Amino acid sequence: MPDKLVFSTNPSVNRRCEGCGELVSECTCQPSASTDPATFTARIRIETAGRGGKTVTVIDDLPANADYVKTLARKLKTGCGCGGTHAIASGRGTIEIQGDKRSRVREMLQKEGVKVRG
Repeated sequence: MPDKLVFSTNPSVNRRCEGCGELVSECTCQPSASTDPATFTARIRIETAGRGGKTVTVIDDLPANADYVKTLARKLKTGCGCGGTHAIASGRGTIEIQGDKRSRVREMLQKEGVKVRG
């Protein structure tokens, strides 16, 4: 029977995977998705449903790499001068930017080398 860690006060041992929530040493997730901009196409759309009438620009179909999505979200929010959020669900990354910023987001993504659709 393999040794399974039950408890530790060492912070490096207690790190959890952002994808599955398991300890990093016991993670069963797929390897990190490629963050090479040539390997994926981002989709841009606006949504108002379920947001109290507020408009949100959604960038979808990003790779499921938490660090990449977080960094890209920070660049987009700073460049647009507004707030937003990011998430990884169902094996893909999503960024939400407050307001209708489709044209500005499209320009910024193209400067990063990301193919854009929508």
